Amino acid sequence: MRTHLSEWQALAQHAQTARELHLRDLFREDPRRAERFSLEAAGWLLDYSKNRITQETMERLRALARACDVPGAIRAMFAGERINRTENRAVLHVALRNRSNTPIRVDGQDVMPAVNGVLERMAAFARQVRDGSWTGYRSRRPVRNIVNLGIGGSDLGPAMAAEALRFYSDRRLRVRFVSNVDGTHLAETLLGLEPVETLFVVASKTFTTQETMTNAESARRWLLRALKDDAAVSRHFVAVSTNREAVSRFGIDPQNMFEFWDWVGGRYSLCSAIGLPLMIAIGPENFFRMLDGFHAMDRHFAEAPLEKNLPVTLALLGVWYRNFLSAESHAVLPYDQYLARFPAYLQQLDMESNGKGVDRQGRPVDCATGPILWGEPGTNGQHAFFQLIHQGTALVPADFIGFCRSLNDVGDHHLKLMSNFVAQTEALAFGKTAAEAAAEKVPPELVPHKTFPGNRPSNTLLADALTPDALGALIALYEHKVFVQGVIWDVFSFDQWGVELGKVLAKKVLDELSAGAEPQLSHDSSTNAIVRRLRARRYPALE
Repeated sequence: MRTHLSEWQALAQHAQTARELHLRDLFREDPRRAERFSLEAAGWLLDYSKNRITQETMERLRALARACDVPGAIRAMFAGERINRTENRAVLHVALRNRSNTPIRVDGQDVMPAVNGVLERMAAFARQVRDGSWTGYRSRRPVRNIVNLGIGGSDLGPAMAAEALRFYSDRRLRVRFVSNVDGTHLAETLLGLEPVETLFVVASKTFTTQETMTNAESARRWLLRALKDDAAVSRHFVAVSTNREAVSRFGIDPQNMFEFWDWVGGRYSLCSAIGLPLMIAIGPENFFRMLDGFHAMDRHFAEAPLEKNLPVTLALLGVWYRNFLSAESHAVLPYDQYLARFPAYLQQLDMESNGKGVDRQGRPVDCATGPILWGEPGTNGQHAFFQLIHQGTALVPADFIGFCRSLNDVGDHHLKLMSNFVAQTEALAFGKTAAEAAAEKVPPELVPHKTFPGNRPSNTLLADALTPDALGALIALYEHKVFVQGVIWDVFSFDQWGVELGKVLAKKVLDELSAGAEPQLSHDSSTNAIVRRLRARRYPALE
């Protein structure tokens, strides 16, 4: 059990002293603090000096990482060992962006030829769509609308990245994403689109995912109502899947199925064929630049010592606050509108990976695991929830993500954006004392309200610009952070059994809601009552 480790207990004891530290004092005592607590790799600067830590804190955290064999876990992942033990799978998303093309083996077989083969097929198809040579069924009109049908990792990653890299996209193409089984999502997305100009990408590893296949069947009907020939499906649908038989039954030409592998977890799959709609949007060259950024951070993670390792450092800081200073949530605050969906993407990456209550031996964990992750782009968040971070009673560590240059140089917008970016971390760290408020001639009765305690921790992540390679490195940074935290908490980060129970129960309820005769219900009284009400109000003919 992790809390029994001497390194854990030493940190717990150290935390009693560290609770009394204030960032005002730490910076005053060490003029070189920012220099001491900054790292740089793969185009990203991490300034973690505005954290409630000392050099001793970091040394003790790294000692814990060694005691949990974080270095060995990193080696095992890159070596293709089956570290996802509950599913008996390797975890090799790093192979998808292995730009050095060095062999990476699973069960003795180099996976790189297969990875490169899929990337080449993706690039060839994307170029056909982008240059207009992929036309609609029995038409000379090029495809202009690409609609991705997926959910979870088959949606959140490419949807986030398509928005993040919109600046680099071909604006003649409209790339949209449908995930929710709520028919409103599909209906509103298809509104105003011409079927003959629309291509659907059905992203489902098994080709059985309920939400995705429900949307795919409805999209198929929408297409055929207009084109009136089943043969049109093979021109307007492609698949990202491993189930060739099911893809063919749907009407998709198996030649237009782009495969990926069981060693690619959904929330780590952006660099696989799941990224096809992104590649169509931004072009193969920019997609490969993104892979370069991923690979640069991967190599840094695999090779840098713990003291210089950005993902390890972020992970250890998160452990410090979650386990030793009782922080329950973590805010991610990108100061770039293109990254509006980045916090939502990280929610799945982090909370689905480490939201676990049993350890690798199947025992209840003896420490807090994954935090609640949330956030919004700056400066919107400043006018929403920053009040709580500054003056509330909850400790909320925060990551501020920014860029030295804007991709859209409009007036002085970027200067104002980044002035807020810098000022917020300063205000969180140092606050304003009652004496400072009084010196500003604040009325005495308002001094308590205009006093800011400070000592609110933050990380600053800064790159030159939001380029494809910068985005790739940023995503990889958080992927590896989550992995390291899972190792320290002794949980399996690459399964997600918690999503299964609801799916099983939903099948039973669906049968009851759609039954012609009144079904015999055997749920609890609340669930039975809700099912009866839904039947009565949605299906009055069944009364």
